[in-house]
Amino acid sequence: MYSPKPLIKRICRGFLGQYFSNNVKKIEISKALVVSKLSRYEYERKKHEELTDQEFEKLLRNRGTDLVKLLHFHNLHKKFEEKVSNTLMSMGIDVKVVNRFNCTGDKVDQADIIIPTGGDGTFLLAASMVMDNKKLVVGFNSDPNRSEGYLCLPKRYSTNIQEAIERLQEGKFEWLLRSRIRTTLVVSDDDNLVPSFLHEFDSDSNTIFKSKAIRKNGRYNILPVLALNEVFVGEKLSARVSHLQMRLNGSMENTNIKCSGICVSTGTGSTSWHSSINRLPVQSVAELLRLIDINSAERKDSLATVLSDIYNKSLIFPPDDQKMGYTIRDLISAGVWPQPKGIKSRGFASKIEIKSNCFDACLVVDGGVSFCFNDGTIALMEILPEDSLRTVTFRD
Repeated sequence: MYSPKPLIKRICRGFLGQYFSNNVKKIEISKALVVSKLSRYEYERKKHEELTDQEFEKLLRNRGTDLVKLLHFHNLHKKFEEKVSNTLMSMGIDVKVVNRFNCTGDKVDQADIIIPTGGDGTFLLAASMVMDNKKLVVGFNSDPNRSEGYLCLPKRYSTNIQEAIERLQEGKFEWLLRSRIRTTLVVSDDDNLVPSFLHEFDSDSNTIFKSKAIRKNGRYNILPVLALNEVFVGEKLSARVSHLQMRLNGSMENTNIKCSGICVSTGTGSTSWHSSINRLPVQSVAELLRLIDINSAERKDSLATVLSDIYNKSLIFPPDDQKMGYTIRDLISAGVWPQPKGIKSRGFASKIEIKSNCFDACLVVDGGVSFCFNDGTIALMEILPEDSLRTVTFRD
């Protein structure tokens, strides 16, 4: 039977993809859910809600906190949040403003679009509310002078909110389906499936997570939270060695590892912790050059700076990539470790299985939700198209 050559197939797929990309895009927005950033002032006030305002301010001053600065950035964010809400309402859009304490699954379901206002942390919070690839999430950076906001719209839209919404309504954007990691745990005790939140008061107030249920399939427990940035496994006490077993891409061979934990990243997360762990400082490149008698200056336009920049940029991969990047932190390579030899401290995989031989370890999703990950627990990680997060990019 005749079959087209691969090149022709790619051309056809590209043409069809471009056709559908350019024609099914205009977004009807009648209801928007604005997810508010939790400012440091609000965080502190929540911790000490039993105090009067005077007692609270006295507490902060006595411990040396700059209350003026705290209030300044709190008010800056609140003014921006109000600006986003007023802009949307002036365009005939019904608006609800929520935060991590009062957001529910019903509110998410009723909205046409989820709009986090803050920085990347707020965007991650909003993304954790969405468990499919249908609901659109578009973020605005409330303080572009202090925050990069990689996940938000470009900084210029922080002062052009209406233009951004109009571009969505007119279809002047490109879809970006950001890959997310689905984690399945195999545990001997269901108590290991109880989440712990990395904010002091979340355990009592995280209505978002409580509205979701762990999906069970025999021994397999699919966690009701998807990782947009990364999944980390390792001992809670960073000074303690993490004993782990690792298998990649369905391999039947386990590799025994001693390290400081393993970080499994998406393309979105490759600009975050993944990059911080693996980046090569200019100083290190300069020292390597010095060993081979090459000019080792560390100034802005030096060879060391150029090489460091090229290497660090190579760590980043596309946010819609279907592979995961893994990093074994501080891999101990001595004598019998790793066992068997040969595993790289950093690489890519489509499926990752990690078994714990740890004492007091955790599995942390996007730096926000933690699960017990002690001896015998197995984590299966994979990326599936239906778990993607629907976002957009603007071609300015």
